[in-house]
Amino acid sequence: MATLLKGPEVTAALNAKLVKQTAELKAGGVYPTMAMVRVGEREEDISYERGAVKRCQHIGAAIRQYVLPLDATQESILAVIQNLNADPTVHGVLIFRPLPPHMDDAVVRNALHPSKDLDGISNASLSYVFSGISTGFPPCTAQACLEIIDYYGIGLKGRKVAVIGRSLVVGKPVSMMLLDRDATVTICHRNTANLPEICRAADVLIVAAGQAGIVDQSFLSPGQTVIDVGIHPDASGKISGDVLFDQAEPVVGAITPVPGGVGAVTTTVLIKHLVEAARRNLK
Repeated sequence: MATLLKGPEVTAALNAKLVKQTAELKAGGVYPTMAMVRVGEREEDISYERGAVKRCQHIGAAIRQYVLPLDATQESILAVIQNLNADPTVHGVLIFRPLPPHMDDAVVRNALHPSKDLDGISNASLSYVFSGISTGFPPCTAQACLEIIDYYGIGLKGRKVAVIGRSLVVGKPVSMMLLDRDATVTICHRNTANLPEICRAADVLIVAAGQAGIVDQSFLSPGQTVIDVGIHPDASGKISGDVLFDQAEPVVGAITPVPGGVGAVTTTVLIKHLVEAARRNLK
């Protein structure tokens, strides 16, 4: 039976540190403040926004919400971003995506200054991840994978890690972050030849393929650590991951559950980035 790498435990430990750090910042006259920019009323965005507001309130950070109508012009959202870039009292910004089709995603996300880009969506932020410079912030989901690995004391130095997924949200950035930890990383995808064989040989397997149940028992070996990033609701509302949990859990050494794994940590990482941005401001 595998050890469950539970996200809420990681979140609780992070929150304890963030509460203390926020109090120290306030004592120094810095009030961590995040701005959220949302276009329209997508339920997924509103749900994530609600969770982020609660996390900010819990640690004592402030939050400002900017909601634009679905038919807002690209110029209007760029004006909001430019004002937030110039506002020294705002330490970090989250822009909800995907944006409406009439907006150019690349133009909007790259308008955000990397020092305030809490979810690592701009090209400049990603360049910092790939170059190993700590000026910007990595995407929150990629960072959440590392937070879980760190909390549970899973060693990476010299170990083989297979990553299934090559997106700029998880696969590519988490691979670079793993390399910085001296792991030996193989980046895979759904078209990789001999994919199950490559995954079985890994000490750590991170699955961000975006396909429900793509990883079955043939991908797995005893003692592995498996980080499942996938979140897939079915017609009944039940959520599953990229890994077939019932096949994995009896085989591997440790695995993140879905739900209650990576997704539970991602929002807290967003708040961690906010506090770090505020601490950099203080320095």
